[in-house]
Amino acid sequence: MYSFQPNCWSEHDELKVVMLCAPSNLDVTDLTIAENVGWSAAVNHVKAMENFMEFKTTLENAGVHIIDYSKELTNDEKTVSEQLINRYFVRDLACVIGNSIFLGEAGSSLRRPEYPHAHSLLEKWFPEKFLKFKQPPSTALECGDVLILNKDAVLINIGMRTTLEAVESIKDRIFQEGFSEIAIIDLPRRSDTLHLDMNCNVTNANLLIAKNFMRYFPVHVFTAQTSRFEMTEQFLNHHGFDVYWLEKYNTIPDINFINLNPETLLISKQATKQQWTKHPLLQKKNLIEIDVTELEKGGGGIRCMTLPLVRK
Repeated sequence: MYSFQPNCWSEHDELKVVMLCAPSNLDVTDLTIAENVGWSAAVNHVKAMENFMEFKTTLENAGVHIIDYSKELTNDEKTVSEQLINRYFVRDLACVIGNSIFLGEAGSSLRRPEYPHAHSLLEKWFPEKFLKFKQPPSTALECGDVLILNKDAVLINIGMRTTLEAVESIKDRIFQEGFSEIAIIDLPRRSDTLHLDMNCNVTNANLLIAKNFMRYFPVHVFTAQTSRFEMTEQFLNHHGFDVYWLEKYNTIPDINFINLNPETLLISKQATKQQWTKHPLLQKKNLIEIDVTELEKGGGGIRCMTLPLVRK
């Protein structure tokens, strides 16, 4: 059991504690296999581990406490886990919203074994009072679809992996944490739009970066007592966010970054650097670049690989 209290009220406050998982021991040896497991290219696990160690070291150097859950599994669990090629994408397994841990449910059978592995540890590490809600098995909630905008608002995508039923089942729990509005968006169901964090991300307390097609999508906004429809930009503006619409982008490295603190972003070496100089609110950002090229071939990026447990 850890002594700290799970606590996340935004995507941009200082990151203090994060859960990671090292890559599996398997190579994805050719493009045919990669395509069949939803990856973009063959992956060498030695190179993937080198990327992971650079990622982990960079977080530690920034003062982030790391919990690698692969080291905490039982021997029987390790036998399976070390062959689960997607296990380093820990963002989907759970999320901390306010002071509570919400446990996800896999929307893909390929990823299903990871969830009980991680959940059993979270239940062991933290008192029951922090485990507010576990998804019913008939629903799916992959937490890459959850974006905490600020202490008032949460944006959630339903689509390829997360079901409407799952979101409806947690709405009241989120309101109990003190959030006033939850917006639900339904984005296209494609591999390049798999989760919300492959389409948009928070860069500042007042700026969100997003693929430009999202401006055409409405959101269904819920309060504890009412609901309404707004356009995505209108909802974001309502909560103090400008939107930096990207017309051109490389989905994973350009969108899937993480905030280390309000001044610093951890981004992929392959990110398009020009986009960080075009918007005035981004020009003074401290950008730390790391090489996660081998890991990104698995279909996710830096945000997908981190599960924040505490943001200060």
